[in-house]
Amino acid sequence: MIQTANRIASVEEYYFSRKLAEVRGLDTPELRVINLGIGSPDQAPSSNAIEALITSAKNPANHGYQNYKGIPALRKGIADLYKNIYDTQLDPESMILPLMGSKEGIMHICMAFVNEGEEVLIPNPGYPTYSSVANLVGAKLRTYDLKEELNWGVDIEALKKSDLSKVKLMWVNFPHMPTGRTASRAELKELVDLARKHQFLIVNDNPYSMILNDVPMSILSIEGAEDIALELNSLSKSHNMAGWRIGWIAGKKEYIDAVLKVKSNMDSGMFLGLQHAAVEALKNGKEWFTSLNKMYANRKKAAKQLLDLLGCSYAENQSGLFVWAKAPDTIKDIEKWIDEILYGTKVFITPGFIFGEAGRRYIRISLCCTVEMLQEALDRIQKFTASKQLNQSKTVTA
Repeated sequence: MIQTANRIASVEEYYFSRKLAEVRGLDTPELRVINLGIGSPDQAPSSNAIEALITSAKNPANHGYQNYKGIPALRKGIADLYKNIYDTQLDPESMILPLMGSKEGIMHICMAFVNEGEEVLIPNPGYPTYSSVANLVGAKLRTYDLKEELNWGVDIEALKKSDLSKVKLMWVNFPHMPTGRTASRAELKELVDLARKHQFLIVNDNPYSMILNDVPMSILSIEGAEDIALELNSLSKSHNMAGWRIGWIAGKKEYIDAVLKVKSNMDSGMFLGLQHAAVEALKNGKEWFTSLNKMYANRKKAAKQLLDLLGCSYAENQSGLFVWAKAPDTIKDIEKWIDEILYGTKVFITPGFIFGEAGRRYIRISLCCTVEMLQEALDRIQKFTASKQLNQSKTVTA
């Protein structure tokens, strides 16, 4: 047996990779599993994007290798988005690098900037891939807590008092996944000032900014951010294009060039048809986002009804594609509880512990299911709970 590399010894298979295989195994034609776990939009992209893909794919000349930096029209479309949505000016030639989904950018950035043994600041709770990639590049993981008493905000004063001399990179994610917390300009300015003072790179992972968020913001709009910040973004959530794998990294030319060194050795450019489709998707106007957010607002109401049934508590002003909720104190083992619901009702809910120790008492519900599916999930859990209570009552009586 050939031994695997040491670098993967501390990396687990992604939770959803394992768990969703288990969930799919419960699926039957008689009773389908309702997956409230993963944030994969269930609606189609705009028709103009789909038509652009079809037209481009029919052109025999469009199937060869492409420029590693993407076509100029795509970079300009991204720059226009930043100007219109975030009031941020980006040079499309030097400050934007298209990616095959922003997730690959997490690896590219770490490989480009983080040396073995250097510290990477990771939010707790937070996206598990930040930790996995830091492990893969041999970095030293260092979590910073997002505190419930600060409405899941960063305890910046605690960071200021800590030793940041070995920090090379800090991951931030606003609007935050899984808590739905947004950051104010003042909070982002404090983080930027901290990174400037201690000379580390701060990266904002920003795919949720246009979902149920009245004030979309880019960290690159903050004064002084250009010298120490990068931003990841994508069309996955905001334009219903998760499976299309269209994202980008934005920031200072020198930083983009460093990431390009890594990326250009990993792939041979994005399919031109996808780029043409992305150009069209980026033209979606205010009405697209108004309609999208109306749909998610209706789903959120249904999700909250389900959480109320489960006895959970939650903040009202969450942005993004999820509702983050605290389990009732009567539940001692959240993972066991979630599995009990899954196997008793075929409804899958994400346990919060996968996002870090700070999420251990929490669960997360995705809004990527129709109102009807959320209502069906509520009905199943309601019946399951009633049946369980009846059985417990009979046991006590006996």
